[in-house]
Amino acid sequence: MSGRIRERDRGRQRAGRPAVEAAGGLPYRPCVGVMLINAQGLIFAGQRKDSDSAAWQMPQGGIDAGETPRQAALRELGEETGIPPERVEFVARAHRWMSYDLPPELLGKVWGGRYRGQRQRWFLYRYTGRDDEIDIATDHPEFSAWRWIGAEEMLAAIVPFKRAVYDEVIRAFRGYIA
Repeated sequence: MSGRIRERDRGRQRAGRPAVEAAGGLPYRPCVGVMLINAQGLIFAGQRKDSDSAAWQMPQGGIDAGETPRQAALRELGEETGIPPERVEFVARAHRWMSYDLPPELLGKVWGGRYRGQRQRWFLYRYTGRDDEIDIATDHPEFSAWRWIGAEEMLAAIVPFKRAVYDEVIRAFRGYIA
Protein backbone atom coordinates (compact mmCIF):
# COMPACT_ATOMS: atom_id res chain seq x y z
CA MET A 1 0.00 0.00 0.00
CA SER A 2 3.11 2.17 -0.28
CA GLY A 3 2.85 3.81 3.12
CA ARG A 4 -0.75 4.95 2.75
CA ILE A 5 -3.39 3.55 5.06
CA ARG A 6 -6.93 3.09 3.91
CA GLU A 7 -9.57 4.86 5.95
CA ARG A 8 -11.04 1.68 7.41
CA ASP A 9 -7.56 0.56 8.52
CA ARG A 10 -7.07 3.74 10.57
CA GLY A 11 -9.48 2.40 13.18
CA ARG A 12 -7.44 -0.76 13.52
CA GLN A 13 -4.32 1.29 14.18
CA ARG A 14 -6.08 3.34 16.85
CA ALA A 15 -7.16 0.10 18.47
CA GLY A 16 -3.50 -0.90 18.77
CA ARG A 17 -3.46 -3.32 15.84
CA PRO A 18 -1.69 -1.90 12.79
CA ALA A 19 -3.35 -3.07 9.57
CA VAL A 20 -0.18 -4.68 8.22
CA GLU A 21 0.50 -6.57 11.45
CA ALA A 22 -3.12 -7.70 11.63
CA ALA A 23 -2.65 -9.31 8.23
CA GLY A 24 0.81 -10.64 9.03
CA GLY A 25 2.41 -8.21 6.57
CA LEU A 26 0.91 -10.18 3.69
CA PRO A 27 0.25 -8.66 0.24
CA TYR A 28 -3.04 -8.55 -1.61
CA ARG A 29 -3.72 -11.19 -4.27
CA PRO A 30 -4.06 -9.62 -7.75
CA CYS A 31 -7.51 -10.53 -8.97
CA VAL A 32 -10.33 -9.65 -11.34
CA GLY A 33 -14.07 -9.65 -10.92
CA VAL A 34 -16.81 -9.82 -13.53
CA MET A 35 -20.24 -8.32 -13.22
CA LEU A 36 -22.17 -10.15 -15.90
CA ILE A 37 -25.57 -8.72 -16.75
CA ASN A 38 -28.34 -10.04 -18.95
CA ALA A 39 -30.53 -8.05 -21.38
CA GLN A 40 -32.75 -6.94 -18.48
CA GLY A 41 -29.76 -5.60 -16.51
CA LEU A 42 -29.89 -8.34 -13.88
CA ILE A 43 -26.62 -9.62 -12.42
CA PHE A 44 -25.29 -13.18 -12.62
CA ALA A 45 -24.85 -14.57 -9.09
CA GLY A 46 -23.33 -17.95 -8.31
CA GLN A 47 -23.77 -19.79 -5.04
CA ARG A 48 -20.32 -20.73 -3.75
CA LYS A 49 -19.84 -24.47 -3.72
CA ASP A 50 -17.29 -24.37 -0.89
CA SER A 51 -19.29 -22.23 1.53
CA ASP A 52 -21.33 -23.35 4.50
CA SER A 53 -23.18 -20.04 4.53
CA ALA A 54 -24.79 -20.37 1.11
CA ALA A 55 -22.89 -17.28 -0.04
CA TRP A 56 -23.58 -15.90 -3.50
CA GLN A 57 -21.07 -13.91 -5.52
CA MET A 58 -20.10 -12.73 -8.98
CA PRO A 59 -17.36 -14.54 -10.94
CA GLN A 60 -13.87 -13.57 -9.82
CA GLY A 61 -10.39 -14.98 -9.57
CA GLY A 62 -6.65 -14.49 -9.77
CA ILE A 63 -4.63 -13.05 -12.61
CA ASP A 64 -2.16 -15.54 -14.08
CA ALA A 65 1.43 -14.64 -14.99
CA GLY A 66 1.60 -12.89 -18.36
CA GLU A 67 -2.14 -12.23 -18.42
CA THR A 68 -3.79 -8.82 -18.62
CA PRO A 69 -6.66 -8.17 -16.22
CA ARG A 70 -9.15 -8.20 -19.12
CA GLN A 71 -7.82 -11.57 -20.35
CA ALA A 72 -8.08 -12.90 -16.79
CA ALA A 73 -11.68 -11.67 -16.54
CA LEU A 74 -12.74 -13.58 -19.66
CA ARG A 75 -10.83 -16.69 -18.57
CA GLU A 76 -12.35 -16.64 -15.09
CA LEU A 77 -15.82 -16.08 -16.52
CA GLY A 78 -15.40 -19.12 -18.76
CA GLU A 79 -13.93 -21.27 -16.00
CA GLU A 80 -16.71 -20.47 -13.55
CA THR A 81 -19.76 -20.27 -15.83
CA GLY A 82 -18.88 -22.20 -18.98
CA ILE A 83 -19.64 -19.05 -21.00
CA PRO A 84 -17.32 -18.61 -24.00
CA PRO A 85 -15.98 -15.12 -24.84
CA GLU A 86 -18.10 -14.87 -27.99
CA ARG A 87 -21.27 -14.92 -25.81
CA VAL A 88 -20.39 -11.71 -23.95
CA GLU A 89 -19.76 -8.13 -24.94
CA PHE A 90 -17.51 -5.77 -23.03
CA VAL A 91 -19.41 -2.84 -21.51
CA ALA A 92 -17.12 -1.11 -19.01
CA ARG A 93 -14.19 -1.37 -16.61
CA ALA A 94 -14.12 0.06 -13.10
CA HIS A 95 -11.84 3.08 -12.98
CA ARG A 96 -9.77 1.87 -10.06
CA TRP A 97 -8.58 -1.25 -8.29
CA MET A 98 -10.60 -2.23 -5.21
CA SER A 99 -9.44 -4.32 -2.29
CA TYR A 100 -10.76 -6.19 0.71
CA ASP A 101 -9.15 -7.90 3.68
CA LEU A 102 -9.96 -11.42 4.75
CA PRO A 103 -11.61 -11.76 8.15
CA PRO A 104 -9.29 -13.07 10.91
CA GLU A 105 -10.79 -16.58 10.81
CA LEU A 106 -9.78 -16.98 7.12
CA LEU A 107 -6.44 -15.19 7.24
CA GLY A 108 -3.63 -17.69 6.69
CA LYS A 109 -6.06 -20.41 5.58
CA VAL A 110 -7.07 -19.52 2.01
CA TRP A 111 -4.72 -19.15 -0.96
CA GLY A 112 -2.06 -21.10 0.91
CA GLY A 113 -1.86 -18.38 3.55
CA ARG A 114 0.05 -16.08 1.18
CA TYR A 115 -2.41 -13.16 0.97
CA ARG A 116 -4.25 -10.80 3.32
CA GLY A 117 -7.12 -10.32 0.85
CA GLN A 118 -7.63 -9.40 -2.77
CA ARG A 119 -6.93 -6.35 -4.90
CA GLN A 120 -9.43 -6.53 -7.74
CA ARG A 121 -10.05 -4.91 -11.12
CA TRP A 122 -13.74 -5.21 -12.04
CA PHE A 123 -15.23 -5.54 -15.52
CA LEU A 124 -18.80 -5.33 -16.74
CA TYR A 125 -19.90 -7.64 -19.53
CA ARG A 126 -23.33 -8.18 -21.09
CA TYR A 127 -24.37 -11.77 -21.71
CA THR A 128 -25.68 -12.27 -25.27
CA GLY A 129 -26.41 -15.98 -25.11
CA ARG A 130 -29.31 -18.04 -23.78
CA ASP A 131 -29.64 -19.09 -20.16
CA ASP A 132 -29.50 -22.77 -21.12
CA GLU A 133 -25.96 -22.17 -22.47
CA ILE A 134 -24.65 -21.33 -19.00
CA ASP A 135 -23.00 -24.41 -17.51
CA ILE A 136 -21.52 -24.07 -14.02
CA ALA A 137 -20.52 -27.77 -14.03
CA THR A 138 -17.05 -26.84 -15.27
CA ASP A 139 -13.75 -28.72 -14.80
CA HIS A 140 -13.25 -27.03 -11.41
CA PRO A 141 -16.72 -25.91 -10.32
CA GLU A 142 -16.94 -22.85 -8.08
CA PHE A 143 -20.72 -22.64 -7.93
CA SER A 144 -23.45 -25.10 -6.98
CA ALA A 145 -26.28 -22.93 -8.38
CA TRP A 146 -26.75 -19.66 -10.24
CA ARG A 147 -29.44 -17.06 -10.91
CA TRP A 148 -30.03 -13.53 -12.24
CA ILE A 149 -30.62 -11.01 -9.45
CA GLY A 150 -30.91 -7.27 -8.87
CA ALA A 151 -28.21 -5.09 -7.35
CA GLU A 152 -29.74 -4.87 -3.87
CA GLU A 153 -30.19 -8.63 -3.70
CA MET A 154 -26.55 -9.05 -4.79
CA LEU A 155 -25.41 -6.82 -1.93
CA ALA A 156 -27.52 -8.77 0.53
CA ALA A 157 -26.20 -12.14 -0.73
CA ILE A 158 -22.45 -11.46 -0.60
CA VAL A 159 -20.38 -12.35 2.46
CA PRO A 160 -19.99 -9.34 4.77
CA PHE A 161 -16.23 -8.88 4.27
CA LYS A 162 -16.71 -8.35 0.52
CA ARG A 163 -19.79 -6.12 0.82
CA ALA A 164 -17.95 -2.77 0.61
CA VAL A 165 -16.25 -3.81 -2.64
CA TYR A 166 -19.53 -5.07 -4.09
CA ASP A 167 -21.21 -1.80 -3.13
CA GLU A 168 -18.46 0.10 -4.96
CA VAL A 169 -18.75 -2.16 -8.03
CA ILE A 170 -22.51 -1.64 -8.16
CA ARG A 171 -22.05 2.13 -7.89
CA ALA A 172 -19.42 2.04 -10.67
CA PHE A 173 -21.77 0.19 -13.04
CA ARG A 174 -25.11 1.58 -11.77
CA GLY A 175 -26.08 3.09 -15.12
CA TYR A 176 -26.08 -0.33 -16.78
CA ILE A 177 -27.84 -2.53 -14.23
CA ALA A 178 -31.46 -2.99 -13.19
